[in-house]
Amino acid sequence: HAKPTYVVDGVIHYCVTNMPGAVAKTSTLALTNATLPYVVQLADLGWREACRTNAEIRHGANIVAGHITHSAVADAFALAHRNIADFLQ
Repeated sequence: HAKPTYVVDGVIHYCVTNMPGAVAKTSTLALTNATLPYVVQLADLGWREACRTNAEIRHGANIVAGHITHSAVADAFALAHRNIADFLQ
């Protein structure tokens, strides 16, 4: 927190962790509004159909049936990766 601001290409950036915690109610409402449509789709369709029909949900899946389906997660831990399409049949 000693130097929370810096300038890149003429743009001032403010970089302090957990700023949403300073406005808990507002940040909770914003997070709920952003995520609720995905929760509803998962509840209505089930995870497989939601992944088949919504690329955002599909790309957000990290693990299916004990297998890592997100390549960045697999790379970060030097573990094997399986394509999520293998589980959407």
